[in-house]
Amino acid sequence: MFHFFVAPENVTENEITVVGSDVNHIKNVLRMKIGEKFVANDGNGASYCCAIREIYDDRVVADIEDGQLMSNELPVRLVLFQGLPKSDKLELIIQKGVELGVSEIYPVEMSRCVVKLDDKKKKSKTARWQSISESAAKQSGRTVIPEIHEPVSFANALKIAEGFDLLLVPYECADSMAALKNKLENVKPNMTIGIFIGPEGGYEESEIEKAKAAGGEVVSLGKRILRTETASIAALAICMFNIESNLL
Repeated sequence: MFHFFVAPENVTENEITVVGSDVNHIKNVLRMKIGEKFVANDGNGASYCCAIREIYDDRVVADIEDGQLMSNELPVRLVLFQGLPKSDKLELIIQKGVELGVSEIYPVEMSRCVVKLDDKKKKSKTARWQSISESAAKQSGRTVIPEIHEPVSFANALKIAEGFDLLLVPYECADSMAALKNKLENVKPNMTIGIFIGPEGGYEESEIEKAKAAGGEVVSLGKRILRTETASIAALAICMFNIESNLL
């Protein structure tokens, strides 16, 4: 079933109104008809099963057939701090991260990052990344659209992570996966978990020390050295599996 996001003010007790670019998608791309069903998400975690009642040039009106559906969001807030990678790797990381349940993503400018973005490029890139997040949220049936922030410095990323319940720092020099397994087994609902992933060139040793000083838990993702995009996906998948196995 197709999923679309609507503003909360476009949701009433009995109907939902879809506006914006999704109207064209429903009419001219999917060619949906009166009576066809879809799931509408209000972006705040609520979703509804709807049936199309009316199709206009600027809006689609649908009747709510089932009230608020069960949320499929993780019971924790999962925040990814991703070392800014080259090329379009971040687009893949965002897409897969959203599918795996990430709540927010901060691209992070680290010492060994090759990519350097000026303020203008940061804004245009962030808009593109947010669009990818929305598309991935629709495809994977998320009830919220994860926020993709503008790139931040490593120091600011550590400040943002202050007060998180758990801060994981996967590092190729960590000894074993036992520490990661142990930390995830003790996760409780509503906790906030941060994950730091280094860029292609890896972390500077000074960055690892700063992360430790900020409360970061240095952990291993296995015996093999992973590319930055693989490390992000692996870390999020491991977290998702353990969280959903233990808490849902």
